[in-house]
Amino acid sequence: MTAASMNPSNPIRLGLISDTHGLLRPEVIEAFDGVQQILHAGDVGDPDILTELEAIAPVTAVWGNTDGWNLRSQLPETADLELGGVRVRVLHGHGFGRPVADAVAEANRDVGMVVFGHSHRPEVERVGAVLAVNPGSAGPVRFSLPVTVAIAEIGAGASVTARLVKLVRREG
Repeated sequence: MTAASMNPSNPIRLGLISDTHGLLRPEVIEAFDGVQQILHAGDVGDPDILTELEAIAPVTAVWGNTDGWNLRSQLPETADLELGGVRVRVLHGHGFGRPVADAVAEANRDVGMVVFGHSHRPEVERVGAVLAVNPGSAGPVRFSLPVTVAIAEIGAGASVTARLVKLVRREG
């Protein structure tokens, strides 16, 4: 983070991604233009994905249930960060079965934002003081769900917001 990004009057812009399963779409690079940090919630699939994301911004990533031992030996199962005065937790969510935002938020009430994946279902939900964000799946299309990432902002007074970004494949 640069000194300017740590200034409380400047919001911190985060790129949230999960379930790439070895595919980094060019649309992700476009969607993450200007982010200061990227949080990857697991099922990376190929370590080169993290290297490509690092070219955009610093990356904090966790392993997911489909990641092999090479990634599991390099990445934690859960990562906790402090960004702009907000405690942020990143986890994959496989421990929840088919995770949904309210259950993940309830289990992580000690943070301001929890980022998770696993279900491939994009959702942003505030439960009490916790913003739970599943950026959805940015990799191969699965389960007829949209291909998405999310952008979060941490602003003045440790306010946290997030929005989903649908990735549309360009034709031609």
